Amino acid sequence: MAKPVQLYVCQQCGASYSRWAGRCDACGAWNSLVDESAAKAEPPKGISKRGGRAIAFASLEGAIEDPPRRATQVEEFDRVCGGGLVPGSSVLIGGDPGIGKSTILLQTLAALANGGHAVAYISGEEAEAQLRMRAGRLGLAAARVDIACATNVRDILATLDVNNPPAVVVIDSIQTMYVDALDSAPGTVAQVRSSAQELIRLAKRRGIILLLVGHVTKEGMIAGPRVLEHMVDTVLYFEGERSHQFRILRTVKNRFGPTDEIGVFEMTGAGLQQVANPSALFLADRRDDVSGAAVFAGLEGTRPVLVEIQALVSPSPLGTPRRAVVGWESSRLAMILAVLETRCGLTLAGNDVYLNVAGGLRIAEPAADLAVAAALVSAHTDRSLPRETVIFGEVGLAGEIRGVGQAELRLKEAAKLGFNRAVTPQSRAGARPSVASEFELIEINHLARLLSMLDQPV
Repeated sequence: MAKPVQLYVCQQCGASYSRWAGRCDACGAWNSLVDESAAKAEPPKGISKRGGRAIAFASLEGAIEDPPRRATQVEEFDRVCGGGLVPGSSVLIGGDPGIGKSTILLQTLAALANGGHAVAYISGEEAEAQLRMRAGRLGLAAARVDIACATNVRDILATLDVNNPPAVVVIDSIQTMYVDALDSAPGTVAQVRSSAQELIRLAKRRGIILLLVGHVTKEGMIAGPRVLEHMVDTVLYFEGERSHQFRILRTVKNRFGPTDEIGVFEMTGAGLQQVANPSALFLADRRDDVSGAAVFAGLEGTRPVLVEIQALVSPSPLGTPRRAVVGWESSRLAMILAVLETRCGLTLAGNDVYLNVAGGLRIAEPAADLAVAAALVSAHTDRSLPRETVIFGEVGLAGEIRGVGQAELRLKEAAKLGFNRAVTPQSRAGARPSVASEFELIEINHLARLLSMLDQPV
C-alpha cells in the first residue's frame, strides 16, 4: 500500500513543502500553506524505477500544416485566438468579476450554434435559470446552446466522453470544479490543477475545444497555481475599467498564433458589441487645440491603434508632489520626468503630474515615451500640439529618441483617420517609410527638439 506523504501546498503559487510554515518562501505569501497530503506514487509492476520505454526522435525537416481552425463569427474573438479556435485546444480566459467574461463566452457559443456546431455551457457558479435570464437579456434565447450546472469533474467527463461530443465546451469557472478523489476543497491548488488536467486530457483525446473561465486575484493575475497557465494552449485576459464602456480582450499566450493581440468590445445594454475600428472610437471625444494632449500611434500585436494621451501638470501644495498614472507604467513616467528635468532643463519637481490614457486602454510598449513627453511639455507650457499630429518614439536616458518597429504600419493607420503630420524618431539611411510622402514628417533625435517645437526655451 502506498505510504501517505505529508504535503503542504501554497495556495498562491503552488509551491509544496514537507512541513507547515507561516510564510511561503517562493512567493512570500503569509498563511497560504494548506495540508494536501497525497499518497506516495510507486512505479507500476513490470516497470523498474530506472527503466522505461524508448521514445522515437524525428527530424526538424518535414511537411508543415497549419492547424485547422473553427471560426466563431465573432471577428474580434477570432483575432485574439489567431484566426479561430483549434479543435482539441484549451483556452483560459481571466478577468475581474463583472467585466463580461460569461457574456462574451455565451455570445460566442450562440454564434457557433447558429453556424451549426454543437456547443455546451457548463456552469459551476450560476443556476440554469440565471443562464436563461442572461441569454434572454442578450437576445440569444433561441440559440441551440446546451446548458448544465455541475461541479464534479467525474460527472462532466462521463457526459462528454462519448462518440459525438460537443464541438465547444465552456467551463465557468475552473475554480469551482473538483475531483472527488482529492480531499481538498474546490479552488485549492490541487483541485484546480487536477480538474484542469483531466478536462484538458479529455479535450485533446476527443478534439473538443475547451474554454475555461478563471478567477483573478486582486493583483489581476489568474488565481490558482501558475502551472494552470502552462497547461493550456491559450491565455486571454479580459481588461477594462467598469466605469468605461470599452473592454479589451488581450492574448498573453497562444501556441497557435501571435501574442499581445487585442480585441475591442463595447459594453451595451444588449451585450458586448464588436469595435471594428478602435482608433476612431478612442479618438471620438478628442478636442482640438487643448494643451496636455497628444495622439500616440501604437501597436497592439499586429493591429495599429491610435489613442489619446492626456497630461496635467499643476503646482503642488504638498511637500511631496503627486504622481498619478492611469493606463501606463508609473515607473516609466518617473523616468520621462527625470529625463525632461536633467537633459532638457524643464522644472517639474514641484508640480503634481497626472497622466491618463483615454478610453481605458492600457499601453505597455516603449514607443509611447515620446507621446507622453509631448503631452507633459504641452501641459507644462500650456501650448497645444499642432493639429492632426501623431507621435511615437522611444526616449533614452540621455534624451535621445530611438527608433521603433512598424513605423509604416503606424503611419498608415494615422492616414486613414485624416492625420497629416507626424513626429517620429530619425529614420535610418534607406529606411524611410514609403507612406511618409503623405505626411509632414518631423524627425527628431533629441527631446530638446520637441521643446523647441512648442516654443519652450531649453
